Amino acid sequence: MNTKQLEAHLWGAANILRGLIDAADFKQYIFPLLFFKRISDVWDEEYKLALEESGNDLDYAEFAENHRFQIPKGCHWDDVRKKTTNVGLALHKALRGIEKANPETLHDVFGDAQWTNKKRMTDEKMLDLIEHFNKIDLSVANVPHDIMGEAYEYLISKFADDSGHTAAEFYTNRTVVKLMTMITDPQPGESVYDPTCGSGGILLNSALHLKEQGKEYRTLKLYGQELNLITSAIARINMFMHNVDEFLIVQGDTLDNPQILENDELKKFDVIMANPPYSVKRWNQAKFSNDPFGRNIWGTPPQGNADYAFQQHIISSLDSKTGRSVVLWPHGVLYRDAELEMRKKMIEADLVDAVIGLGPNLFYNATMESCLLVCRMQKDKKRRNKIIFINASEEIARVTAYSYLDETHINKIFSAYKDFKNIEGFAKVVSTNEVLTEQNGNLTISRYVPKSTADKFDIDTELSNYVEKSNDSIHAVSEFNTYITSNPELALFRKIIKGREDWKRYKFKDLVNNLNKSESKPLDKGLERYVGLE
Repeated sequence: MNTKQLEAHLWGAANILRGLIDAADFKQYIFPLLFFKRISDVWDEEYKLALEESGNDLDYAEFAENHRFQIPKGCHWDDVRKKTTNVGLALHKALRGIEKANPETLHDVFGDAQWTNKKRMTDEKMLDLIEHFNKIDLSVANVPHDIMGEAYEYLISKFADDSGHTAAEFYTNRTVVKLMTMITDPQPGESVYDPTCGSGGILLNSALHLKEQGKEYRTLKLYGQELNLITSAIARINMFMHNVDEFLIVQGDTLDNPQILENDELKKFDVIMANPPYSVKRWNQAKFSNDPFGRNIWGTPPQGNADYAFQQHIISSLDSKTGRSVVLWPHGVLYRDAELEMRKKMIEADLVDAVIGLGPNLFYNATMESCLLVCRMQKDKKRRNKIIFINASEEIARVTAYSYLDETHINKIFSAYKDFKNIEGFAKVVSTNEVLTEQNGNLTISRYVPKSTADKFDIDTELSNYVEKSNDSIHAVSEFNTYITSNPELALFRKIIKGREDWKRYKFKDLVNNLNKSESKPLDKGLERYVGLE
């Protein structure tokens, strides 16, 4: 089975759920079922191989040593598929049984979907979903790890498209991730950490980066922490689907309770890449001000914005010699007055290596422009006490509603970062002293790399444009309000909606028959009642 065929079939599962549950919740059901089918088919594959090796020794074929994951009696995919009633309960028991049989690797990996809630998922729908997955053989022989991994990532991106504003919680634009990985350049044997790892795409890209270069990727050690239980489970499944074993992904609040420790202190990492939730307002500021891990190295951020709490956690988690980080942020971290003193201390410590401005819409389902803040604990000699500013806001491609960086954009930005030279209108190397004394610690990219003389910011022009656009918006809203309050058809519609308790239920086939017989323009003919769809 090729990648496109598998992707199309897997996405077909979403169509079974469409209308039953919210699109943002599809992942709670489809990812666990997909993984359950995969490990069951692989277990069967391993069992057959062990039988061949042992001359049909049934006991030997079931030995734990012959299987990547253990599947207890009664917990196999085929066991659940035999059920016709209480299917959700049978599935729930099977998934929990597998988790208990693999406590070190699969604890909580199947999430907390409401399998037994028949109001949300009937036996009939559950069976439809199971039969849909049953049509494909997900053994490694039929679907190799690279194809399985690509299809899983495809599903993640499709769910991001479908789930609206929640997408940013688990998905980072993969073209931006590629640029981030090229900048940090993880090497075999190094450790890579993402403190807000979402679905694990940033971590996985580190391994794929080495694999593409023909380097040993299996010695890379991947670590992540994710607040959301379901999302952390998706990340772990993502690793397994890509046949990556050297990882540790834990669930929990990184700021309130960092869990990846060594000798009761924060573990130190060679590489950290992250796309933290921005402008978090609900966080434990009081606890951070007396942080037991000493992460408040520059001070305590304001309650209304935890960005610099995440940034300080990242710096505190870097290895003092090899550590480097790149974080995707909105531009506010570069100039906000509330964080000025913290930002100055970061610059004074010569930690900031580069500030790279990216174009709009690269934050998933958000139109704002973003930037990459690159830090290094030990800079190369030519980069010491200097920062390169790169204005790549025009380096962006767009297809329908999707924005991304193509290979040309990525290579241009990376080359500018690596070469560390001035490029008119695109990149400039600035001393940290200039940033601190002449710009008072403001890292706004346009202060150092204006696009062109004609594009310089003019406050009077911008205010005039803002007022004009605001007046246009106010006028449009006023017109819309007038329309919806005065339109007779909408008034009739509101009257009908208010009488919903008097509506009658129809079987769909009767409704279709009735519609086939219905009058055109019934209101014009004086009919008081007619059949319509809610």
